[in-house]
Amino acid sequence: MKLSIIVPTLNEAAGIRAALEALAPLRARGHEVIVVDGGSDDGTPQLAAKLCDRLLWAPRGRAVQMNAGARVATGEALVFLHADTRLPPQADALIAEALRGSLWGRFDVEIDGRHRLLHLVARAMSLRSRLTGIATGDQAIFVQRASFAGFPQIALMEDVAFSAAMKRRGAPACLRSRVLTSGRRWEARGVLRTVALMWWLRLLFFLGARPDDLARLYARSR
Repeated sequence: MKLSIIVPTLNEAAGIRAALEALAPLRARGHEVIVVDGGSDDGTPQLAAKLCDRLLWAPRGRAVQMNAGARVATGEALVFLHADTRLPPQADALIAEALRGSLWGRFDVEIDGRHRLLHLVARAMSLRSRLTGIATGDQAIFVQRASFAGFPQIALMEDVAFSAAMKRRGAPACLRSRVLTSGRRWEARGVLRTVALMWWLRLLFFLGARPDDLARLYARSR
């Protein structure tokens, strides 16, 4: 099963080279990496150009960028990967096996950082996802290309909305192998403050708050 790994970027110059170099073994095995930039002004596209199979530009917005990448993808499965997240070894074999019995899925997560609470946060994220069937972008969501209808093009919570829609079609494959994601946003805002903020935003979303309003609230909390 050929994978199309879609990486949305916005001002990721500090880490994009390492992120794409980590995907080189998958490219060597015949999978493709598509980088979709949302208007970086720090040189991210120039750094990415020689380390991916396709480089695209799209209007800023993670959902818009990921959908743009999916439209040009040639793989049988799509993998949506944040620039600060690393796939586990042999991710391609794990995804192929999972998609034999499921339309979509995600990985458990480990958070890379110094704060001692990040390990507990990661375990709680994985458990919550397993119980609810809702995945977040940090968990490297993957889906059969033939079953992909697009992310809702909203300002925030596109991963939650996508998961809710896909869950109505079938439960996700919840892989216990873990992706490693950066703890930078937790450490920058404060771990407990970030956890509380994200729970609050999700609650507001499920209660019907407008994603544009949630995005502004999220931006003001930085």
